[in-house]
Amino acid sequence: MSVKLQETEKSPAPIELALLASVFVVAACGLLYELAAGAIASYVLGDSILQFSTIIGTYLFAMGVGSWLSRYFERQLPAQFLRIELLIAVIGGALPAVLFLAHAYAPQGFRFLLYSLVMLVGTLVGLEIPIVMRILKRNVQLKDLVSQVLTFDYLGALAVSLAFPLLLVPQLGLVRTGLLFGLLNAAVALWAVWLFRHELRAFKAHLVAALVVIGALFAAFWQAEHITTLAEDRFYQDRIVFSSTSPYQRIVVTQGKTGHRLYLNGNLQFAQRDEYRYHEALVHPVMAAHGAPKKVAVLGGGDGMAVREVLKYASVESVTLVELDPKMTEIFSRDSQLAALNGGSLQSPKVKIINTDAFKFLETSNEVFDVVVVDFPDPSNFSLGKLYSTSFYALLDKALSSSGYAVIQSTSPLVARKSFWTVVRTIEEVGLSAMPYHAHVPSFGEWGFIVASRRPFKPTLAQEVLPKDLRFLNAQSLPLLFDFPQDMSRVAAEPNRMSNQNLVLTFEQEWGKVQ
Repeated sequence: MSVKLQETEKSPAPIELALLASVFVVAACGLLYELAAGAIASYVLGDSILQFSTIIGTYLFAMGVGSWLSRYFERQLPAQFLRIELLIAVIGGALPAVLFLAHAYAPQGFRFLLYSLVMLVGTLVGLEIPIVMRILKRNVQLKDLVSQVLTFDYLGALAVSLAFPLLLVPQLGLVRTGLLFGLLNAAVALWAVWLFRHELRAFKAHLVAALVVIGALFAAFWQAEHITTLAEDRFYQDRIVFSSTSPYQRIVVTQGKTGHRLYLNGNLQFAQRDEYRYHEALVHPVMAAHGAPKKVAVLGGGDGMAVREVLKYASVESVTLVELDPKMTEIFSRDSQLAALNGGSLQSPKVKIINTDAFKFLETSNEVFDVVVVDFPDPSNFSLGKLYSTSFYALLDKALSSSGYAVIQSTSPLVARKSFWTVVRTIEEVGLSAMPYHAHVPSFGEWGFIVASRRPFKPTLAQEVLPKDLRFLNAQSLPLLFDFPQDMSRVAAEPNRMSNQNLVLTFEQEWGKVQ
């Protein structure tokens, strides 16, 4: 064994430590670009499991291609390494911004661009580690080389996998997060310029290239909010008055001639001009039919609109609002314009806000409610699909008093006919009575709802005690909601179970035909 190798084993050389630290950063950056692409794909294309699965598969395949291509890099390895770092810094760092802009300005080409960028970044990342290992092999034994490189690689991946949902996206947003990690890649390249300054044939050119990339990424980072606004203004058309990225979703509120609109991950949740139709239809049939509900739960509906309607009943003593995203309840409680939309309902002393997963809440809670209002987004992915499953409705049954009613928003029975009746069939599967109805909401079209209960639901009971100040429902119009024309009438459907999630696939097929 040479003296040089013995010294390396006892005390790693500075260049070795520097390269191992670079491996940590490289791994963190590589995984972050993968996560960012998956997150944006799920925002834009829906079905988060499908999008993350295909993005990860494409990325890993591309890394394999990059590793295979590394065999053709034989000379000037330090120079090749820093060039690859600069390419990844530019392409990976700009990936979220480019994809958001593409979605706004060229939506037809979004999917092609998405997978092209993932493939390109994955290939470049796949080139990195083999080249680093070949540089390190100069001074490190193979057994130590592999263990050290893989250790730092896995540690980098662990760090960013925790930081991405808990810290980076909530605090910086996807565009700034991508640019920040692009800067980290560029910093590694700059570090490589200094470490290998004696080996580089064009030292000044490499130094200038690294500084130019860092400058460009820093300028983009500084203007990230402008880039995001540019993309969103094009997509949403109306003026954006609030936007934020939480660990769960992208929240955007716009204001135009017809009032405010709320979008979650680009999907419209309510429009101020006609949200009263949706929320009156959602809440009042079950509240009025019960007669005198005291304890009410609202699952979802963090905007407070459903709570506003519930509080119109003097008999109500408490409302438990279960909303997964604390950012939603925060902005609709504290922002004066948004709180005005829900009449300040979230500030009512009768309202208790619990920020947790509704499935988990029903699993762990022993409370029983007279009315439960279920106002979740449509089952566009598997994480939402579980909230429309037999497992969830069995928990919902447990939370209802013997004379209680639950109401579930259940997508459009016109556009997604089979999806709607799948929800009906799923409720019936757990032994609850299911009474479907629908209402026309101009922003959404025909929209469906289902009453679930142990006792039969009779619309005539609700007619007698409807609040008098409603804008949409009255004693004459309420029974009409329960009449289904031929093109929305019942079709055969299987219940949606956690084990198969057939509702998600059906929903995607039906809504995909109109998009």
